Amino acid sequence: MNILILGIVIFFGIHLLPGMVNLRQGFVERLGEKGYQGVYSLISLAGFILIVYGKSKAEFQHLWQPPGWGMNVAPVLMVFAFVSLTAAYMPSNLKRFTRHPMLWGVTFWSAAHLLTNGDLASLLLFGSFGLFSLYDMYSANSRGASKQETVYPVSKDIITAVTGVVAYAVVLFAHSFLFGVAVI
Repeated sequence: MNILILGIVIFFGIHLLPGMVNLRQGFVERLGEKGYQGVYSLISLAGFILIVYGKSKAEFQHLWQPPGWGMNVAPVLMVFAFVSLTAAYMPSNLKRFTRHPMLWGVTFWSAAHLLTNGDLASLLLFGSFGLFSLYDMYSANSRGASKQETVYPVSKDIITAVTGVVAYAVVLFAHSFLFGVAVI
């Protein structure tokens, strides 16, 4: 469990840096923009690897019984999660309605997994990602994040949605191979 916690602290610690504008700027001045991005990426990757490894090795410590309806709601939330994550990287109109499709995707992903897992490691993993995503939306908004103004044809929205649903289907079917837990 300690490795998971260390990974979470490292991963989210470095992800708090962009919100601390003066501190970030100091690192950019010392390292240059590319140097800062390189160090930021390496620390993020190290934290992520520790999270994945730590979660895989964490012993199961039951905290609560997930609600029975959680298994029915989770797949719906996961569709929204994958479409939102896809919309963060593809041209679509979703960014006209939310400034943060990726963070909403992570929030939906987190909620879906908290509805189906009642153990300590899952609470730490999915809870930390969900809380950080909500905080990061607030932080980015307070720094002036704005919605997209470009209007795309509906065909772009359809392509984004279909891509998200296909990505979800692939992960759904590969879930047991990727994460050791069968969901279908």
